[in-house]
Amino acid sequence: MALYEHVFLARQDMSAQQVDALVEQYKGVIEANGGKVGRVENWGLKSLTYRIKKNRKAHYALMDIEAPGAAIHEMERQMRINEDILRYMTIAVEAHEEGPSAMMQKRDRDDRPRRDGDDRGPRREGGFGDRGPRPDRGPREGGFERRPREDRA
Repeated sequence: MALYEHVFLARQDMSAQQVDALVEQYKGVIEANGGKVGRVENWGLKSLTYRIKKNRKAHYALMDIEAPGAAIHEMERQMRINEDILRYMTIAVEAHEEGPSAMMQKRDRDDRPRRDGDDRGPRREGGFGDRGPRPDRGPREGGFERRPREDRA
């Protein structure tokens, strides 16, 4: 049997329990067709980069699947019919990752406090306007120099 990672996006107005019920529903489809589902991660409600079917946010869920191709096709067929599923993507992989996915690791990294409290680097003294003239430049090109006009004193 082949190994797959499957991610789907569910509508924003669903509750977390309803999303878990969707995961269980599709888990049952996979198992009924001779496959098995390993790790399941619920990434929570996240903002979308652009609207999908009038939704600005979506519930994300990841499933590691070991199943024949027919089971994946049946699950995707049912997802196309379901109005609660906005998007889905199934990728064939060589081996499943051990431990939490990159999305869950990112959440852990963001929760850590910063070492120095500010990661933007050192600030310059005086701001941007304190550079002064550049020593490598002479008068302006074209032979004109800036000076006040005599008739506007």
